[in-house]
Amino acid sequence: MKLVSWNVNGLRACVKKGFIDVFNDLNADIFCVQEIKLQKGQIELDLKGYYDYWNYAEKKGYSGTAVFTKEKPISIQYGMEIEEHDKEGRIITLEYDKFYLVNVYTPNSKRELLRLEYRMKWEDDFRNYLLKLHKIKPVIMCGDLNVAHKEIDLKNPKTNVKNAGFTKEERSKMTELLEAGFIDTYRYFYPDKKDSYSWWSYFGRARDKNVGWRIDYFIISKNFEDNLEKSFICPEIYGSDHCPVGIIIK
Repeated sequence: MKLVSWNVNGLRACVKKGFIDVFNDLNADIFCVQEIKLQKGQIELDLKGYYDYWNYAEKKGYSGTAVFTKEKPISIQYGMEIEEHDKEGRIITLEYDKFYLVNVYTPNSKRELLRLEYRMKWEDDFRNYLLKLHKIKPVIMCGDLNVAHKEIDLKNPKTNVKNAGFTKEERSKMTELLEAGFIDTYRYFYPDKKDSYSWWSYFGRARDKNVGWRIDYFIISKNFEDNLEKSFICPEIYGSDHCPVGIIIK
């Protein structure tokens, strides 16, 4: 079973840059997208053979998530049932027989860390939400987590220590999540692999030079690791400032 996640940085823009071809070529059983930046009725996608689920932000042209799945889920939940977190369309949870699938777009702490305090509250509440699901059945969580966990996960760690996405606060929350019983699937297979990134700035030809960050993840419950067959990143796929990431499970 193949699962793919992609921050499309505006789904309508990404469609114009070849989203449908990428979607068809990857042929995922579950395909999650983040930062769709649209409202209901603003796009028509003909994705034959897939059920689709959308969580739109209240603010137009901002945030939002969607999931396309070949197998109809048992249940669907939008958000984590905490009002202050659920206005930006950041979470979709699908329940399947063997696991929960959680698609998430984590809030960015922003320039000068204007939203870092809110981000810390989000991290604690979201971790508790995942742990609540984890008590029932294993969790597969994916999306843009807006953090490079270790120095190996970005090109220039020393110059970014006080920047959003690489603060000690954000990184420690990721550590806390993993220590609570979860696995970073890419590092599970490739603990020492360098220069593996999923996001590149549009400035300074960063992508051409591979000056990037790995901020898109598949995180799974530790008690599901025997089902994990492969984890991958697709830097060759364009259409967004992020590239798709994925796993294969049995």
